[in-house]
Amino acid sequence: MSELYLVGLDGSDASQRALAEAERQAKLSNAALIVSYVIPWSPFTFSTPEENANRHQRREEELSRASECVLKPEQQRLIGEGLETGIEVRHGHPARTLVQLAKENDADMIIIGATGDRPLKTRIIGGT
Repeated sequence: MSELYLVGLDGSDASQRALAEAERQAKLSNAALIVSYVIPWSPFTFSTPEENANRHQRREEELSRASECVLKPEQQRLIGEGLETGIEVRHGHPARTLVQLAKENDADMIIIGATGDRPLKTRIIGGT
């Protein structure tokens, strides 16, 4: 069985570099890729009754938009490069969701950017 790498994208330059490295590693080891995008979401946000009524629809639209605009173009490019590639988009806490995706897909490695678009404090202390 070939290896499987899970790559987390977040729109940052660091995540694009992580994807490039994952692509390079996958070509060297004949691994498959899952390219993922986690939309940060918390069930504990305060919303008006109208927002709650539309919440499910908004979540579905966000998932669809992330898939169509971010992940599918990368998937097509990677397939064109000869790599077996799947995509996953989810709502949740980025770190926990990526770990869950890795477990669900029996991934051998999670590849993410070292720094994203975060404040200086998060870059020093750490984030996702």
